[in-house]
Amino acid sequence: MRKVILYIAMSLDGYIADVNGKVDWLDGYDSGDSYSDFVKEIDTVVMGNKTYRQVVTELSPDEWVYKDFTSYVITNNTDHKDGNVIFYNGSPCDLIKGIIERNGRNIWVCGGADIVRQLMSDGLIDRFHIFVIPVILGGGVRLFANSDEKVELRLLKEKVCNDIIEVIYEKR
Repeated sequence: MRKVILYIAMSLDGYIADVNGKVDWLDGYDSGDSYSDFVKEIDTVVMGNKTYRQVVTELSPDEWVYKDFTSYVITNNTDHKDGNVIFYNGSPCDLIKGIIERNGRNIWVCGGADIVRQLMSDGLIDRFHIFVIPVILGGGVRLFANSDEKVELRLLKEKVCNDIIEVIYEKR
């Protein structure tokens, strides 16, 4: 069965973006070969509109970096046009439930925090693959903010590479 995997980096104090919504604080950190191993397991990427905008304007403006995957952007603005992306105006939970029903490999949730919160609320994230970056931001977009859900996890793997702590948890 397909798994829904949150694969994301956060600061030591739990933020995925700084107070200005930027992720340039990630520059210069290398997590080793984890990404290339991870993408072998997936065929679908799901993100919110802010994450999409960040990818196409800041992180990779010249090329869609997820071209090898079916990419969904959850947005209220479906006027966007991008041949590599499916823009979805609806519930992240409904989207994920629909994708899970189809044959395929795992599904990568790569942002943002509100989508993660909604998926967690419905118990739809199976695995949490998190990179803790040795930076304290002091504020910004918190990964697990405003969650009323208690989620019990089981540690599958931990690794330290280039001062980054990589942890992989699965729901119990």
